[in-house]
Amino acid sequence: MNLRTLATERLSRDEATVVLEVVGTRGSVPREAGTRMLVWTAGLAGTIGGGNLEWRAIEKARAMLADETRRPDDETFSLGASLGQCCGGAVTLRYRMLDVASLAAWNAEVLVPLLQVYGAGHVGRAVVHLLGTLDVRVQWIDERKSEFPLEASAPNIERMCVEPVEAEVDHALPDTWYLVLTHRHDLDLRIVEAILRRGDFAFLGLIGSMTKRRRFTQLLRERGIDESMLERITCPIGVIGIDGKEPAHIAIAVAAQLVPLLEARSAAAIAALRSRSA
Repeated sequence: MNLRTLATERLSRDEATVVLEVVGTRGSVPREAGTRMLVWTAGLAGTIGGGNLEWRAIEKARAMLADETRRPDDETFSLGASLGQCCGGAVTLRYRMLDVASLAAWNAEVLVPLLQVYGAGHVGRAVVHLLGTLDVRVQWIDERKSEFPLEASAPNIERMCVEPVEAEVDHALPDTWYLVLTHRHDLDLRIVEAILRRGDFAFLGLIGSMTKRRRFTQLLRERGIDESMLERITCPIGVIGIDGKEPAHIAIAVAAQLVPLLEARSAAAIAALRSRSA
């Protein structure tokens, strides 16, 4: 069960719950802005990154549950200096009791699609540069911090330096879009397998040739992945007719492929919300 569904169920049963949300980040952090977890007296779900950050936030959330008149302000943690975590960046957390308003704000986020881009090499950088101009939230993921450019990314881009990178698939929302563009075939394969085993993706694009596609589908078939899932892999990626192999050419071809799909998705999401509210 995804976190939003669990929150809806707990609210419908009037079960007191605190929503912890990452509302701001700076530097290298374990989770991006918009990440949430739920905390209640006897349990929790989701993660905002683990370690001392999460332990302290859970402690404060449970203090809220014990005394619901407590309303902590947003709190910024310096992960390295004050918490001893290796990321070294800073995270701002918000604490809110789960209610109709907080859930409505959460649900509204489905209008902006989430796209996970795996790989910060030359092609990944070119693709993300273009994605920074689109109405899409991007999680840009690589295990190599040194590969991310020194200059800041667009506001809709969240850089995530994590290991193992394929574990981030488990934290994605349903209907996430994926681009797999890493520097190693074995890593590409692990990420693609994790996405296919989830099965709830909106789009899965894999960089490579038809030969790579055939090789991957054979290996994944041997690992028990259903044929219907294998058919949903888009590989090669990019619109037909842009044949250049330079990173910029590949990025333009990929963006040209994604834009009409994203526009159709947004139109469908808006229509569905209007239908439910009619």
